[in-house]
Amino acid sequence: MGDFILLNVFIYIFVCNYFNFFNLKIIRLKLVLILLFLGIITKSAQYPFSIWLPLAMAAPTPISALVHSSTLVTAGVIILIRFFNNLNSFLFLILLFYYCLITFFLSSLLSLNEIDLKKIIALSTLNQISFILICLSI
Repeated sequence: MGDFILLNVFIYIFVCNYFNFFNLKIIRLKLVLILLFLGIITKSAQYPFSIWLPLAMAAPTPISALVHSSTLVTAGVIILIRFFNNLNSFLFLILLFYYCLITFFLSSLLSLNEIDLKKIIALSTLNQISFILICLSI
């Protein structure tokens, strides 16, 4: 879902030739920012979309756990860092802070009950990504 949203945002920016966010009209800018927010949240597995990461890391090989923890989840953080100057609105940062705070506490509490090492790695990855996004939103 996150890949689809981000792909549509980047295609829209490319087709409309809006590589500079200041050229966008207000309505289009809000649409692009909302879709970027949803893409970042789903790609970095934050609160409502955080279920897929422990399930994906429960695959039979350790390589799949490494791929999901290192590349797929950090893509949302990299996109946020890349577009941070354009997304620097108060409402966006407050929303990001609270979503990441909820994910931070939920992943911490869920990791205390887990026995499977791969799920513990997934939840600790989720916890650390949430901490990075909390630090970016402050």
